[in-house]
Amino acid sequence: MDKDPRQYFEDKHPGITYAGSKHPRIKQAEHLLNNTKPNPKGLAVIEGLWALSLALKYNLFVECFIFCPEMVFSSEAETMIDNCIQKAAESCLVSAKVFDKISERPRGDGLLAIVQLPKRDLDKIPLTNNSLVIILDGLEIPGNMGTIIRAADGAGAAGIIIVNRKARLNHPKLVRSSQGAVFSIPISENSVDDVMTWLDKNRFSVYLTDTDATTDYYQAAFKGRCALVAGSERYGISGAWYSRPHTKIRIPMFGDCDSLNVGVATTIMLYEASLQLKGKILRQ
Repeated sequence: MDKDPRQYFEDKHPGITYAGSKHPRIKQAEHLLNNTKPNPKGLAVIEGLWALSLALKYNLFVECFIFCPEMVFSSEAETMIDNCIQKAAESCLVSAKVFDKISERPRGDGLLAIVQLPKRDLDKIPLTNNSLVIILDGLEIPGNMGTIIRAADGAGAAGIIIVNRKARLNHPKLVRSSQGAVFSIPISENSVDDVMTWLDKNRFSVYLTDTDATTDYYQAAFKGRCALVAGSERYGISGAWYSRPHTKIRIPMFGDCDSLNVGVATTIMLYEASLQLKGKILRQ
C-alpha cells in the first residue's frame, strides 16, 4: 500500500474507531487478559491470523475486532481484517504501542479480537451409542485443560464437561493450548450432582483416572457410552465419584516417577478409549 497504513484502512472502512490506550475496548481487553473484572458473557481475547480464522469458521460472536495497521504485511492479513470488520459488532484501529499493551505475543501480526466462547447445556452434547465424554474435575492449570480439550477434539470425543472449575475457560493459556478446540468441541460446566444425573439418564459407564487403580488403561474394555474423569494433580478426583459405579484405571509407571502430567496422562487414556469405541483396536 502506498498510503500511510492508518489512512489506508480509515479510507477503506469509513467510520472505524481509532482507539487510544484509555479507550473502553482496550481497557476491556486488559481486564479480560488479567481477569480483573467479572465476565458474565464468557468473553475471551484471541490473537493472530490463525485464531481469528477459526473464530470465523465456527461463527463465534465477535464483540470487538482490534487491529494495528503498522503490523499488517500480507494480503492474507488484509483479507482477514476485511472479514472481521464485517463480522464484528465493533472494530477498532490502534497504534503499535497500544497493541503491544494487549498482545501476549512478542511478534504479533497486529490482529486481535474479543469473542464470546460457545457454551453448551449438557443435553445439547450430541450423543451416539458409543460416545466418549471427558470430565475435568477441579483442574487448576489452564495449559493442562487446553491440552486435554485439544486431545479430546482430535480423538473425536463428543464433549468436555467441567466440574469444580478452578481455571477460567477464557484464560489465554487455555485458549492457546487448545489450538482452537475450545471453539469447536462442546464444553459444558455443571455441578457434580447434575453431571451424575445426566450420565445415569444417558447410560454412561464411568472410568476414573487414578494412580491407585489396579487396572491398567489398556486392560479396560470401553464399550457403549463412556465418561473418562480426570482430576486435579494436587487433590485428585472428588470423592463423590467413588460413591457410584465406576472403573478405576491407571497408566503403569516403569521408572522412578509415580505419575504423568494430567494433560499427558488424560490424552493417553482418552485416545485408548476412543480407539476402542471406534473399533480401531481390539484388546483381549
